[in-house]
Amino acid sequence: MPPSSPDASTIPIRLTAHFRRQATRYGGGMVLLALYQYAQYWFDTRLMRAVNQAMAGDFSSAGNLGGLLVLVALVAFGIRVLSRVTIFNGGRIAEYELRRALLHHLQKLGPSFYRRMSVGEIMSRVTNDLVQLRILLGFGVLNVINTVFALVSALAVTVSISAKLTAAALCTLPILLLVTRHFSRLMYTRTRSNQDSIGKMSEAVQSSIAGVRVVRSFALEDSELRRFETTNQDYLDKSLALARLRGSMGPVMQAITAIGILVVFWYGGHLMLMGELTAGGFLAFYRALARLTWPLIALGFVVGLIQRGRASYSRLLEVFEAEPDIVDGHLPPPQSVRGELEVRNLTFSYGDQRVLDDVSFSVPAGSSVALVGRTGSGKSTLAVLLPRLQATPRGSVFLDGVDVCDLPLETVRGQIGYAQQTAFLFSTTIGRNIGYVLPEPDSGPGLQRITEAASAARILDEVLALPDGFDTIVGERGVQLSGGQKQRTALARAFVANPRLLVLDDPLSAVDSATERGILDAIDREKKKRGVLLITHRVAAASRCDMVVVLDRGRVVEHGTHDELIDAGGLYASFAEEQRIEQELARLGEVDLTELDEARSA
Repeated sequence: MPPSSPDASTIPIRLTAHFRRQATRYGGGMVLLALYQYAQYWFDTRLMRAVNQAMAGDFSSAGNLGGLLVLVALVAFGIRVLSRVTIFNGGRIAEYELRRALLHHLQKLGPSFYRRMSVGEIMSRVTNDLVQLRILLGFGVLNVINTVFALVSALAVTVSISAKLTAAALCTLPILLLVTRHFSRLMYTRTRSNQDSIGKMSEAVQSSIAGVRVVRSFALEDSELRRFETTNQDYLDKSLALARLRGSMGPVMQAITAIGILVVFWYGGHLMLMGELTAGGFLAFYRALARLTWPLIALGFVVGLIQRGRASYSRLLEVFEAEPDIVDGHLPPPQSVRGELEVRNLTFSYGDQRVLDDVSFSVPAGSSVALVGRTGSGKSTLAVLLPRLQATPRGSVFLDGVDVCDLPLETVRGQIGYAQQTAFLFSTTIGRNIGYVLPEPDSGPGLQRITEAASAARILDEVLALPDGFDTIVGERGVQLSGGQKQRTALARAFVANPRLLVLDDPLSAVDSATERGILDAIDREKKKRGVLLITHRVAAASRCDMVVVLDRGRVVEHGTHDELIDAGGLYASFAEEQRIEQELARLGEVDLTELDEARSA
């Protein structure tokens, strides 16, 4: 990280703020460009003198001045290189800082943002659009500044030599400006459309690769190719439209500029014949005009570059200006956390669909509570609301008596550890996945904690049996592991995090009975260190907890100890009876899985 780089949360997003931060760098670049153009002005005026001296037969003075011209040309070359390095670095620093700020902001955005913008679209903006913005803030800024200075420097030479020839040379400038303005408007709209099509194509590629197993399992490779071909063709059409515009812009502007050069040769020759212009003056005039002609010819390219940068910046602003669903609370971090959790009259809806309705229960510090219910009863929704992974309603969830909406997110999520049912693994080693929360997972103490957590989650033996052990790469989203192995790896990661309250969302859904007993033993040990909220549909697991809360259609219908609920003969008791019958029938081998499903739904 560059020493001057700010924290990601304080990085300026607006370009004006970036220019203020890099004022020294851009200012230094401007000074260097001004020196370079002054050197060119000095060169042109002395070149005129040297040529005139040579034409007059003063070869000694012309030769001395020629040597000085060579020296100035070499110095000007060095200044030119240094000016580009200085300004280009401003663009690269902007890209670096904006990428950090973008990732920081993306981590704060909630589910509503990711529902409307796909991963592929986000990746297109983080990569392609940021590159276009970097080019704008480096190469684009340099050329804009250099064009202005070149105009001043060249006009200072040409006007001093012949004002009439200068006026004739600039006769095509109004036409050039009108054409540039027309192309500028078209360039912006077509560039924005082209950038959007890149995002859609990236989305198609990302989803196809991420779901490659599903695609193959249904033999839909041809269908995926046709879907990609549609987006790819759209991108090709828009790219060709943009290329046609860019391809026509250069020749049109060069033709207009060429007309101005022809005027200079015709009228300049006339002035030389009339004795109003010397040979040295015409050579210096033409060289100064050439310095001005190239920026004017390149003006179309610079306009295109600026419009691409504008289009990319507007797409990045859509991300930067997205409002997070969840924000930090106003209270400072507490000195210590006991881990006492209370849910008070919690009601939550997805749109018009109510998922939780007036839910209340508590998890005392160091105790264990099981949350039991059928599929769709709201258990997983409740699990993500506790650590504020969804927008938790204010006044409904309290940690040590304090509303979690008033606490810093880092405190809430650091003390309420959440292990989700659908385990997500990073495309790295098993060891680094388990030790994700550790600052140095590869150190000796780190490896020891990883090993202990893997043993507690009953995955250690399977990891050690792999060829590379903890260094085994799990692949994209853990594709190399089975569902049960991914779930236990995520469980081990939760153990390593060491929160005051551990929320386990159905950690036994993808394991066999022997592994289940081992994990439950590990959870029993964890209960001695921290509070545990176990979300499960298995009565055998719930029976090990101090308290059981039963959800049905988003409401708490029963709560009490395992024995109390069995004696009450309610919904929990019916769950226990169903599962007892299923286990007995499964041991006897008298029913198949379809019959078990029918028995469960009866």
